[in-house]
Amino acid sequence: MPYIKEGKVAIIGAGFVGSTAAYALLIGNIPSEIALIDVHKEKAEGEALDLRHSMQFTSPVKIEFGNDLKLCKDAEIIVITVGAHQNPGETRLDLVQKNAAIFKPLISNIAKYNKDCIIIVVSNPLDVLTYLTLKYSKFKPNRVFGSGTILDTARFRYLLGEYFCVDPSSIHAYILGEHGDSEFPVWSTANIAGVHLSKLKGYNKNRLDEIFKKTKNAAYEIIAKKGATYYAIGLGIAKIVRAILRDHNEVLPVSSLLKNYNGVSDVCLSVPCVINRNGIKQQLILPLDNKEKEDLKKSADIIKNYIRKVGD
Repeated sequence: MPYIKEGKVAIIGAGFVGSTAAYALLIGNIPSEIALIDVHKEKAEGEALDLRHSMQFTSPVKIEFGNDLKLCKDAEIIVITVGAHQNPGETRLDLVQKNAAIFKPLISNIAKYNKDCIIIVVSNPLDVLTYLTLKYSKFKPNRVFGSGTILDTARFRYLLGEYFCVDPSSIHAYILGEHGDSEFPVWSTANIAGVHLSKLKGYNKNRLDEIFKKTKNAAYEIIAKKGATYYAIGLGIAKIVRAILRDHNEVLPVSSLLKNYNGVSDVCLSVPCVINRNGIKQQLILPLDNKEKEDLKKSADIIKNYIRKVGD
């Protein structure tokens, strides 16, 4: 029996990331309805019209637009991409004051209109804003998470696949922790078909360290060259939404509230999570080595420090 798509996805923020996510959802034939919400109503309308005009080339999807959060009221999933974006030379954490100020009234209003949705945070600094979204919404932790290191991990696997001449989908390796400068690679479990990377022909620790450095700096490189990153994260958002609406039980590295995860608690960071119709079904606890545990704690300390700076 063919899959019948269902579910409304509301995207708050119709900029590069939000509109690209809407496009990815549309061509992926994932939801039955998309709502684009932006304080600049004409921007949301322009994007909606452009998407509507593609209906001859895709399956029909109802596309709404506006600047009113009431459009969230019947959404199963709300994706938040709104806020200031990185300029060349800025880190994600440099955005914390501006975007935290936006999030407090925004999340309170979302919760007023919809108490049953799943919220996916994409705005930066992602881990801080995911924690604040959880706090302001008062939702259960399984229904609030960030897109996390799904993109960092995709970049990492692409570069590793390029180096080892293997399709990226066959690479099993994660970038975890902060979606930002303190993220770290989990070398201890990285493998191809169960074979640890260190056992593969061509393994060179220095080259792999360079691959991680390139992964971590990828966003800065793209922003310097074209101003923003949006294609890959748009597809990443679509992948998360698909996993939810189709109840896939897919394992993805998303930012979620940690409770004694390798000794780290009360902070949102990226770890592998099983994603299904209820949001996060469970966190998978990787057997990190001592260095990786230290890296996770370092990420946690940095994010907790920024949460304290903007918390009330």
